[in-house]
Amino acid sequence: MFPQRLDSPLAYDIARAMRDGFDRHYRLFRAESARAKHRFETADWHGQQRAQRERIEFYDLRVSEAVARLEKEFKAGEQPMDVWHQIKLHFIGLLVDHHQPELAESFFNSVTTKILHRAYFQNDFIFVRPAISTEYIEPRDAPTYRAYYPERDTLADTVERMLEDYALQGGYADRRRDAERVAAAILGRFHQIKLRANFQLQVLSGLFYRNKGAYVVGKINNGFIEMPFALPILHDAAGKFYVDAALFGEDDLQMLFSFARAYFMVDMEVPSAYVQFLRSLMPRKPRAEIYNALGLAKQGKTLFYRDFLYHLNYSTDKFRIAPGIKGMVMLVFDLPSFPYVFKVIKDFYPPQKETTREQIKGKYMLVKQHDRVGRMADTLEYSDVGFPLDRFEPELIEEIRKFAPSQLEIGDRDGNGEMEVVVKHVYIERRMIPLNIFLQESFDLLEQPEHARRAGKQLEHAVIEYGNAIKDMVAANIFPGDMLWKNFGVTRGGKVVFYDYDEIEYLTDCNFRKVPTPRNEEDEMSGEVWYSVGPKDVFPETFEPFLLGNPAVREAFMAHHADLLDAAFWQSHKQRIQAGQMLDVFPYDEAQRFKHDGHAPYF
Repeated sequence: MFPQRLDSPLAYDIARAMRDGFDRHYRLFRAESARAKHRFETADWHGQQRAQRERIEFYDLRVSEAVARLEKEFKAGEQPMDVWHQIKLHFIGLLVDHHQPELAESFFNSVTTKILHRAYFQNDFIFVRPAISTEYIEPRDAPTYRAYYPERDTLADTVERMLEDYALQGGYADRRRDAERVAAAILGRFHQIKLRANFQLQVLSGLFYRNKGAYVVGKINNGFIEMPFALPILHDAAGKFYVDAALFGEDDLQMLFSFARAYFMVDMEVPSAYVQFLRSLMPRKPRAEIYNALGLAKQGKTLFYRDFLYHLNYSTDKFRIAPGIKGMVMLVFDLPSFPYVFKVIKDFYPPQKETTREQIKGKYMLVKQHDRVGRMADTLEYSDVGFPLDRFEPELIEEIRKFAPSQLEIGDRDGNGEMEVVVKHVYIERRMIPLNIFLQESFDLLEQPEHARRAGKQLEHAVIEYGNAIKDMVAANIFPGDMLWKNFGVTRGGKVVFYDYDEIEYLTDCNFRKVPTPRNEEDEMSGEVWYSVGPKDVFPETFEPFLLGNPAVREAFMAHHADLLDAAFWQSHKQRIQAGQMLDVFPYDEAQRFKHDGHAPYF
């Protein structure tokens, strides 16, 4: 409902206070991201990880501050609806020349929905669609990306100058050598292709920092060809910088910006311009996931939900209980045409699951704040999500009513005659093929002679990936807890990723033990555990009966990951972490790395 006139001075003051609250948030967010450069230069790895964790909390803190200010200074929750209409219009006006308008609109939604009760706010009072275009916003500080125009014989010089332009404080081990290697790698991609008049390198002006790496991200243009690329910069054993690899193509960039990795820190004056550039490198990646990867998770949630509502409008299939083995703690459902799953915490659990709703939510928050090393799926967390009732299979409604009745509401919430299923709290994750189903498909193909060879390779790859996933998590101080195949999934790119977090623990909180030698024949023949077991005790050799019943799986596992059944493996990594060491878990393969003397060890 559009107001006839803007006649409330209070409305403008409230809108400006909201804009100021957002500006404070983004100023602090950007300052923390900019400090990542100094932490990288000084090899402050623990500080880098700590900052990545703490920055996640910035948004909610600033929203709470803005709500408190608006209630204290303006009694905002008591203002009539015509004033709230005017507040939104004034806010739009304040964003006309803003450099982060889309983020400010999401901030407005967050603050408004906390102040106004659901019964009073409708879509008129929030930004259901963006009101301000993010196209062609020009930054004041520095250009979004830099363009370089080399010729074939000056490419190494150009790469060297490009590296120099990032102005890292500290020396390279051999920048010329690195530039020549990168130039050779680029020319290797274009060795039979004529370099056209527009041959150029375009690189984003800010380095992307995560853990112990800094990444140059850009693309190579040549005629009608656009080739995405990224250059990881690391520290060698002497503390000098070096370019570790040259990554090319959308698949490599997808791995770098994976939903299963920690968020980047990058200083962005115009984040929408970064997202637009990155989308040109990874057109298959939703904008929501790109915003998430840049640490702008609230904007990622906003865009995801808009995409979800759009998808509902243009699909007719129904939400169903997700295929696979049902979990003891989570009720999982999906929409077949939509590549995500929805997870709801059950109200009660079997006796062997000694946990609570709050503990489970704590585990999911631990994963969000931790380095996910490409092996733990990110989750989007929502409250009071409404779904059209007629899009739900009756069996799914009954399943929720049976196992999570406290999370279910059915009614005409908006008073518009449309019945909704309202889920009180839900996690949303990328859909993957459950690893147990993937393995079963391989077993079935092994029975068919014409497919047996391919199925054998597929099975071996999955088992190797499973072990690698666990070892990558170990490197990041994570013990998955429940290591059954059903708790892991296979991504589109063939990576194995963990997604069941209710038993996850820090590795350093666990006590890894060997099963004691039986004291007598009675102990040896006993069907019960005869030795004492503490609450955090883990016996790796007992994993074997649950995991390796199939001979083909056992053969592949024992050939590559037998050490996971040895308590000494786990104990040694626990000691390393307790000693303060941080291992590298790279978002690219060992084979892609340049060879360097004294470069960081690959785990």
